[in-house]
Amino acid sequence: MPSQTILVADDSRVSRMLIRAIITQANAQAEVIEASNGEEALSKTESIEITMATLDLNMPGMDGLLLAAELLERFPKAKIVLLTANIQEAVRKKADALGIGFISKPITEEKILAFIKG
Repeated sequence: MPSQTILVADDSRVSRMLIRAIITQANAQAEVIEASNGEEALSKTESIEITMATLDLNMPGMDGLLLAAELLERFPKAKIVLLTANIQEAVRKKADALGIGFISKPITEEKILAFIKG
């Protein structure tokens, strides 16, 4: 049984690969589930209990904030962070209102490790 099941939802394949590499290097037992959009993320987590999620804000279809709200309904104890280059105060306030974290892009190893270990 993996110690953590982490959803990585981002429409950028490169971003997903980078986040996966950082997570698996820090925790080889972690199970990482990748999704390229919100609908795929919801579909892939139908029968799996996630413990954490990194969500891109801007994805085709459902954005990261809406996806976070959906995931929190299913997984109220999940630790979720929003990844975005959009650092507007309104976006931060929406993330805070949901009780999720906020990481500004570019993605770095330090930022992802602080999230998964924090």
